[in-house]
Amino acid sequence: MITGPTFEEMLHPEKISPEIRERAQKARHENPLDPINLFNITWRDANNEVTHVVLPSSLTGVEAPIVVLYAKDFPSGSHKVGPAYSVLLEKTLFGEVDPQVHTLVWPSTGNYGIGGAWVGGRMGCKSIVILPEDMSRERFEMIESYGAQVIKTPGSESNVKEIYDETHRLRASDPNVRILNQFEQMGNYRFHYHVTGNTSAELAAELAGKGVGKGRVAAFVSAMGSAGTIAAGDRLKQLFPECKIVGLEPIQCPTLYNNGYGEHDIQGIGDKHVTWIHNVLNMDALMCIDDMECKKGLQVFAEEVGLETLVKRYGVDESLAAKLGPLFGISGICNILGAIKTAKYYQFGPDDVIMTVATDSLNRYHSVMADMAARFGRLDEATAVGRIESIFLGVRTDWIAEGTREARTRWHNLKYYTWVEQQGKTVEELNAQRDPAWWEAHQRQVAEIDARLIALRAAQPSNA
Repeated sequence: MITGPTFEEMLHPEKISPEIRERAQKARHENPLDPINLFNITWRDANNEVTHVVLPSSLTGVEAPIVVLYAKDFPSGSHKVGPAYSVLLEKTLFGEVDPQVHTLVWPSTGNYGIGGAWVGGRMGCKSIVILPEDMSRERFEMIESYGAQVIKTPGSESNVKEIYDETHRLRASDPNVRILNQFEQMGNYRFHYHVTGNTSAELAAELAGKGVGKGRVAAFVSAMGSAGTIAAGDRLKQLFPECKIVGLEPIQCPTLYNNGYGEHDIQGIGDKHVTWIHNVLNMDALMCIDDMECKKGLQVFAEEVGLETLVKRYGVDESLAAKLGPLFGISGICNILGAIKTAKYYQFGPDDVIMTVATDSLNRYHSVMADMAARFGRLDEATAVGRIESIFLGVRTDWIAEGTREARTRWHNLKYYTWVEQQGKTVEELNAQRDPAWWEAHQRQVAEIDARLIALRAAQPSNA
């Protein structure tokens, strides 16, 4: 039974039936596990306002407005619930998944697995989440609280091959297993292309009415984990041809930057391979960010002294500082640092809005912050000032690779080793991605999927 929204309803929740919208908004707080909460998968709140914050220039040190869409208010606390729902919706609509028969496997380094556990349970499916054993404790607790089984694989954020090895074992062991691979499934791409991309464009227009920017997006900046989020850039570039799409990787695992490898702790990004759903031929620049700077930067928002310092020493409005406190996780800080680096590199000015996202929020990293405090000590005012000056205001324009024709070709060719050699794709399938029409065809499927769901509702009126 599908009881969730269309892509268009995720983009514009005001188009949801008023009775269903009211029930969903009530359940958001009173019963977060009620399936009606599927209708709360959207970047907009109960008042249809986009959940976002415009960062103060006293923190960023640049004139360009940096706008962060934050995802802590999504069901399960991360926007990854959107791709999880979209992938399962498509598989169900096209008859590839039967919730009464199949066991769903969600390969993940965290948020997608949490989202899959939440979505699978709301849609009546048995779920298994595969997750590296070194991820934050909160991730495992949330997955199990949603009723899914967890399989831990060796390593940390960048050990995705070990996750793939486990999916192969599970698939071979049971014909009723269905692998919903976020790194491969285009439902992930479609959610961010249509919902995140168009939401960003609409927000830019709304902000222009408030004196922020001129209604266009100069750059969309996103770290790549599954490379779903960065698909929003494909939509923004269609609407604003001069828009720069900037991808981020950890310095400690610079896969696209220089075919690098290694371990890092920006949980949710940089997985030592190029994902199938990443349109690398449309990316304008690749920038690398240090994982320890992200974690030290997060301490500024996680500890009271850091927030007080923003107010006292940098003139940040007290109510804004209080709002910023819980909004970001490690990858959110990474995206902010990448957005600052983008503004400096392209010399953007006050009319050049830079969009980025906070995939999750602080509540998934309290254990990581406790470890940081034990290792480096808690902040005092002097330390907080040092962090703000060096990490945020001191962002450097190093570790940047332009998206030249040669670089884009190399980024694309790197897909061969994962997807052809390991995952069974053909060279013909890989070569097909070189044609923009391949991506445009997948973008157009949004309308077809919505039409299928609407027809199903008409045939089964009781299914909302």
